[in-house]
Amino acid sequence: MQDASSLPGHARMRNATRATMAQFFVNGATFATWGVLIPSVKERFALSDAVLSLAMLAVAAGALLTMGQSGKWIARVGSATALRQVGILYAATLLLIPLAPQFWMLVALLLVFGSAMAAFDVAMSVQAALVEGQRTRPIMSTLHAMFSIGGIAGSALGAVPGLSPLAHAALVGAATLAVALSIGPFALPDETADAAAAHGGDRSARRMVLVLGGIAFLALMCEGGMYDWAAVYMRDVAQSPAAWVSYSYAAFSTGMALGRLSGDRIRARIGGLRTLAWSGAAGAAGIALAAAWPDPLLTMAGLLLGGLGIANLMPIFFLAAARVPGMAAAESIAAVARFAYVGMLLGPVIIGGVAEHLGLQAGFAGVALVMLGVALFGGKAVGRFI
Repeated sequence: MQDASSLPGHARMRNATRATMAQFFVNGATFATWGVLIPSVKERFALSDAVLSLAMLAVAAGALLTMGQSGKWIARVGSATALRQVGILYAATLLLIPLAPQFWMLVALLLVFGSAMAAFDVAMSVQAALVEGQRTRPIMSTLHAMFSIGGIAGSALGAVPGLSPLAHAALVGAATLAVALSIGPFALPDETADAAAAHGGDRSARRMVLVLGGIAFLALMCEGGMYDWAAVYMRDVAQSPAAWVSYSYAAFSTGMALGRLSGDRIRARIGGLRTLAWSGAAGAAGIALAAAWPDPLLTMAGLLLGGLGIANLMPIFFLAAARVPGMAAAESIAAVARFAYVGMLLGPVIIGGVAEHLGLQAGFAGVALVMLGVALFGGKAVGRFI
């Protein structure tokens, strides 16, 4: 097979772009497949909702506990090598989930699955930043859209009549394994880290990453909250017909997908800072609309607009993290991603706490205010890097 470095520049970039798209696609498909496997896991082990939540928490815990070390390891071995090695583990653990004979083994397996997912996520984000850095036009949002498309594909595969959970996991795992094993000739070489980066970054770099991580935490807190509470809001506050409840999740997800598919063109036209500001403002306006006028149609319109706004925030934050001077891209992306994961996990909990005391409308209004803060102040965190 011809090495990517021997190809003409445009052919090399085309291959690297396609390979990175494939990474995002299989990552989305693999994560969605775990979601589809959850009901079968609950049934197989006769789990209560509370015990099942421990299994779900194991995936998040595996990601959070190992992400820092994953970033250092990826910076040391290179993102292409990391994608190949951790991709094998990612595919294998997915295949083993339907085969786990005891619940405690499943929990241990899910810890490893979460760790592999996080490392794969960081390594492919490094490749994404390298690809965008060598292109004349933005590509980061489109790559994140491929994750969403992969998630749709992984979910849809689970609806195929007669397809067992094991067969589903095997098909998606095989696709992930194929991408992991074939990435080498097409991956771009990581940029050489300086001495400060080799030791975890200097104090200034770490401070920049903390600021980026804080903004990412706020953005993902809003995203996670909308995913988990949209349907409840539609049913309990907007008083929508029962058949419409699921439309709220679909409206927000559609907004996310459309926002990411169009995000690169918008950023190429108006720049990253304006895209960030307008995205935060759109997210705030959409969620505020749903909070102020809890009518079923207006709520869905607000969630659609909210998804459009939130969609391009993380692509911008990851790109900015990869460009922090004095720290290896893998380490800075891993640090920002850890903040984002925590925000995604805590967002629904925080909104639930507000809803318990002030009502869910107040919780949504709070999310709108947080998004407004991201719009107004996010540019100060990323302005030096995009």
